Amino acid sequence: LQNGTVLRYHDPRRFGAWLWFSGAVETHQLIEKLGPEPLEDAFTADYLHAALSTQKRALKLALMDNHIVVGVGNIYANEALFAAGVRPTRPAGQVSHEECQRLAAAIRATLLRAIEAGGSTLRDFTDAIGKPGYFQQHYAVYGRDGLPCHACATLVQHTRLGQRSSFYCPHCQT
Repeated sequence: LQNGTVLRYHDPRRFGAWLWFSGAVETHQLIEKLGPEPLEDAFTADYLHAALSTQKRALKLALMDNHIVVGVGNIYANEALFAAGVRPTRPAGQVSHEECQRLAAAIRATLLRAIEAGGSTLRDFTDAIGKPGYFQQHYAVYGRDGLPCHACATLVQHTRLGQRSSFYCPHCQT
C-alpha cells in the first residue's frame, strides 16, 4: 500500500474472495442474504429455531448453509452438534426450541474454543503468521470414526451428508 504496509492473501482452499464495493457492505449481492455470524447478538435460539423450522434437510447441512448462519464449517458443525447432544442427520425442521438453545450456545462455544486454539490444521491451514491451529487436538467426534466417545465410550460413527464426512455418537446425540 502507499504507506508501505504489505497486504497478503493466502487461501489454499479457495473459500474466500476479495471484493471491491463502494456501497454499504451489507447491501452487496453476495452478502445481503447471508445469515448472522454466530458470535453476533442476532444469532439466538429464537432466530435459529425460526430459520430451521421450514428445513427438511439434515440439520448439519442446514447449519453449514451460509444463508442460515455463516462461519459454521464441517468440523465445527460436527463438534457443536456433539456438544449440544443433537444428531447431525436429524431433519432440521424437527429440532425443538430447547435443542436450538443448546445448539446456539454450543456453536458459539465451539467457535470460541477453536479461535482460542488457532483453528484446525488438517493439511494446509496456518494463520496469518504461518502458525498452525491446534483445535484438532480437542475434537470430540470429528475424524474419530470407530473410536470410543469421550463421554460414554460408545463407538463414534461416520456417515456422509452432502458429500461431507459427519461424525457422531449414537448414544450421546439423539
